[in-house]
Amino acid sequence: MSTPNPYEQLGVTEDASFDEIQGARDRLLQEHESDRKRSEAVEMAYDAVLMDRLRLRQEGRIKVPDRIRFPERVEPKPAAVMPKETTRQMPGWLRGLLDRPTRAELLWPSVIYGAIAGASVLAGAGNPALLQLLLSVGVGSCVYFLNRKERRFGRSVLLSVLGLVVGLILGTAIASIPLLASLPMGPEPVSAMVTVLALWLTSNFLR
Repeated sequence: MSTPNPYEQLGVTEDASFDEIQGARDRLLQEHESDRKRSEAVEMAYDAVLMDRLRLRQEGRIKVPDRIRFPERVEPKPAAVMPKETTRQMPGWLRGLLDRPTRAELLWPSVIYGAIAGASVLAGAGNPALLQLLLSVGVGSCVYFLNRKERRFGRSVLLSVLGLVVGLILGTAIASIPLLASLPMGPEPVSAMVTVLALWLTSNFLR
């Protein structure tokens, strides 16, 4: 199978101007903002086109405006300096652990965990068995959403259990605050809601 032509992937001709190439890239990224793989393919095609233009410039076959920045010497814009520096300084294992979900990807986990949190409040402190069941559903949902991202079941279970443990520790600490402990629903639902929040964060922002 031949390698896809990066110009064709962007929908431009090989004699297109840089403004046309940039516009095509931005338009495709906007159209496929919810499709991570497609967006990555667009970025790779864009980088390949820039590298091709750099080669042509080095061979003296084209003249490139000074404002054009190529991948090997990209200078970050002033407003984006901090995020890019932060990304570079971030360890590789942490970059591989964090996720940036789209709004569509946040929808169903938010609905499910919102329902679990609401049911925890309604259950109250007088029904610990129901609270445990709700947390079990939360852990199972967390495993499902994590596994759906990269199909790594063992890792999904491990992260879900970690989210549960962190949530229970934080929830117990927060629920022990006198002001919250005196609430009519009792400390157990407060602890359960904090745990549900931890599971929601885990399922959405880790992978």
